[in-house]
Amino acid sequence: MRLAATDNEISVVARGAHLEAIQKKGLTLIADGEEVTTPLACSNDARDFPVQDYVIVAVKAHSGPVIADALEPLLGPDTVVVPAVNGMPWWYFYKLGGVFDGHQMQSVDPGGEQWKLIGPQRVIGCVVYPAAEIVEPGVIRHISINRFPIGEPDGSRSDRVLALSKVFTDAGLRAPVRKRIRDDIWVKFWGNLSFNPVSVLTGATLGQIGGNARLREVIKSMMCEAKEIGERLGVTFPVDADRRINGATEVGDHKTSSLQDLEAGKAIELDALLGVVCELGELTGVKTPTCDVVYSLACQRASLAGSYQFPAL
Repeated sequence: MRLAATDNEISVVARGAHLEAIQKKGLTLIADGEEVTTPLACSNDARDFPVQDYVIVAVKAHSGPVIADALEPLLGPDTVVVPAVNGMPWWYFYKLGGVFDGHQMQSVDPGGEQWKLIGPQRVIGCVVYPAAEIVEPGVIRHISINRFPIGEPDGSRSDRVLALSKVFTDAGLRAPVRKRIRDDIWVKFWGNLSFNPVSVLTGATLGQIGGNARLREVIKSMMCEAKEIGERLGVTFPVDADRRINGATEVGDHKTSSLQDLEAGKAIELDALLGVVCELGELTGVKTPTCDVVYSLACQRASLAGSYQFPAL
């Protein structure tokens, strides 16, 4: 919505209740004690809009493969796609270099649908740090943080990534261009892979999880397993596990997106947040016993709530 307040032409492809609300009333953002509603061109069919310069994909990770073919009308030869999603991004191994270069993750992108239909060469990486919640369809409350690091998969300072950073910055958003965007991805992912599934199992907020000594040890064990995987993939972690846990805990009584979705009866992103850690553990030869157990338990919990469907074997 902040982008729409600039001179850029913004269109929204939405579904269901959000589509209806935005078409009738516009999109409302509640932030810093203010409530602002902005009218936006909105449709459930991408064919209603022309080819775009940038396409920001902000669906849940498990919806990415489902909607990939629907993006086709928006994609021209030079269109950039920005997956603004939680979890491990489907394009992660594109131009990574080394023995795993070009690897495709089945837990994130089954059958390589996004890799084939969108193409990793279109992608600019983005890490979404803001904490927010849906108040009602078409109404979003921003809770904290206003930062969206972005970066090319190959680490270059290309014209297209610099232009995107300026668009975000002009809208009042912090979007530094990062040479090692995967390091930033892992710092965010570190919290999601641990706090989110534990919140699904416990119903606890970030502050409650981080403030509970036993749950904190579970979180730290998951992070340590994931860190070993990340380091084998060439990632440098700028903070240690305790500092990362403290940062999440300080957000306070905020429910993770996974817990919000569970309570709302929506599908949750367990495969892209934690199943992928188990997959990458096998790929890199790292044992992930705590992550494996939490993943199994969280999947069962979410399945019973109607928020998760086990993959076909």
